[in-house]
Amino acid sequence: METTSIAAAETSEAIMQPEKKEETEASQDGSDGCKLSLVHVQHPFQHFVFPAGPGGATAFYATPSMVDSVRTAQEENSAALLSRALQMCKDKLVKAETLILNGDPKDMICQAAEQMHIDLLVLGSRGLGKIKRAFLGSVSDYCAHHAICPITIVKPPKERSK
Repeated sequence: METTSIAAAETSEAIMQPEKKEETEASQDGSDGCKLSLVHVQHPFQHFVFPAGPGGATAFYATPSMVDSVRTAQEENSAALLSRALQMCKDKLVKAETLILNGDPKDMICQAAEQMHIDLLVLGSRGLGKIKRAFLGSVSDYCAHHAICPITIVKPPKERSK
């Protein structure tokens, strides 16, 4: 049985791809022939800033060393996030691999879903209100309208009141 799905959280996604296995081999080792691909999409670092207010037409540029340190920090954060998610998969005996992409998350998730020929896209929702979502945008909303496959959006857990 071959299935393919993709799952995505606020900043990271998971893509499930089929492995090439015979039906009998898959049933012998207890797997169903699927592998989860955990994908994290990083925003590209903008090395310039336009300040607000009077004189806002002048851009300020970051130094090359600052750009390098920000990129290094982004890569370290991505690696740590995916490492933790990969460990969770291993603890649950789920075959998984990781991938880091750079770009706009909503576009990169939809492109990955199309290129990897997935069957299901699972996205996490940050739980923004209507006003914040209107101003900030919503990756899950964009993907729900533009992905070429079925999509499931997972809400964040409700805070327990004590």
